[in-house]
Amino acid sequence: MFDKILVANRGEIALRVIRACREMGIASVAVHSTADADAMHVRMADESVCIGPPSSAQSYLSVPAIISACEVTGAQAIHPGYGFLSENAQFVQIVEDHGLTFIGPSAEHIRMMGDKITAKDTMKALGVPCVPGSDGGVAALEDALRIGAEIGYPVIVKATAGGGGRGMKVARDAQEMERAFLTARAESKAAFGNDEVYIEKYLTTPRHIEIQVFGDGKGKAVHLGERDCSLQRRHQKVFEEAPGPSITEDERARIGAICADAVARINYIGAGTIEFLYENGNFYFIEMNTRLQVEHPVTEAIFGVDLVREQIRVAEGLPMSFSQEDLSINGHAIEVRINAERMPDFTPCPGRITQYHAPGGLGVRIDSALYDGYVIPPYYDSLIGKLIVHGRDRDEALARLSRALGELIVDGVDTTIPLFRALLEEPDILSGRYTIHWLEHWLDRMATG
Repeated sequence: MFDKILVANRGEIALRVIRACREMGIASVAVHSTADADAMHVRMADESVCIGPPSSAQSYLSVPAIISACEVTGAQAIHPGYGFLSENAQFVQIVEDHGLTFIGPSAEHIRMMGDKITAKDTMKALGVPCVPGSDGGVAALEDALRIGAEIGYPVIVKATAGGGGRGMKVARDAQEMERAFLTARAESKAAFGNDEVYIEKYLTTPRHIEIQVFGDGKGKAVHLGERDCSLQRRHQKVFEEAPGPSITEDERARIGAICADAVARINYIGAGTIEFLYENGNFYFIEMNTRLQVEHPVTEAIFGVDLVREQIRVAEGLPMSFSQEDLSINGHAIEVRINAERMPDFTPCPGRITQYHAPGGLGVRIDSALYDGYVIPPYYDSLIGKLIVHGRDRDEALARLSRALGELIVDGVDTTIPLFRALLEEPDILSGRYTIHWLEHWLDRMATG
């Protein structure tokens, strides 16, 4: 067993890991920038180490500072949370070179899935269904036009090293291809230092369905159903639910088995998420995230498992505490992401929290690092909390979400709470009839009156 784990993150996810450590009897170490000296994760951990100034590059992304924090505290393992260094293969290698354990997948698997083309080729070879598109990167406009004609428009041009919606452009016909191709390359170069792009068929009415997988690193793996994350703004998820309202039991069993088999065959260790576009009964692989997802609580709610605890167990070399046969879905869960943002433009809104009240009651969970008087710094992501509800079915979960949103008080800054109250009045949301384009279209209608 690990005696002490360092959490290389901040905010609600750092708290999430610290709580799991405490339940397991493992001491926790928080790292923080000077801007986060009064943060809740610092207060909750058994020890804390300041690793630099507010800039992420000089603190939460500083590998030497994090390794040094392990050395001075005696931490034996590092949990990266999500974001920051969680999918940095070089960091994983450095951690292991220093005789420490990285609580997550191997550097090899992070590299494999971090490159979108390699990931697609790997998944295709493992029998995972993929979106029709280019075989590898596309360097010339002439090739892009040829591929567009072969697979049919519309198509989407994507950065090989992309993420978060950057370096992604849609071309609806050959005339739009030149602009989309050149713009995607330029954005990718600016954001990732790599201008390689690839091309895929652009689906017009898809849903975003992701499969939670978990492997022991020794050839065994399970799936924990799917999450529907179709409500997105600029490719950023805002509302997630499990199970997906459009997925049948047969479809879940089929795609889940394919995904579990794929990660078992590569000896994947820990939590991972295989993301798909889903349209007309077909699944099309888009990427694999080799880390814990922001939306993991909805999966935990319907399966009654602690994914962070399980991550720690398999990192220690222990077997998974459940098999596929042990996993069955219980009810329905929904998560909404509470951001400190000013509507309707989603402008970041840092500042002091003058009053905070968390909702409670049966089936309500809130993961947040907020407290009265806390000052949200302007240096990091605007996510300040996740409200998760669980009910016997989707209708009960929606009712519970409406009630919990009415109880939730966050004063002093603007938040996205009003967005979710408004969404719960929409028939398409209540019925589960929405695609990845629904929220963008709805926001456009709201903006124009």
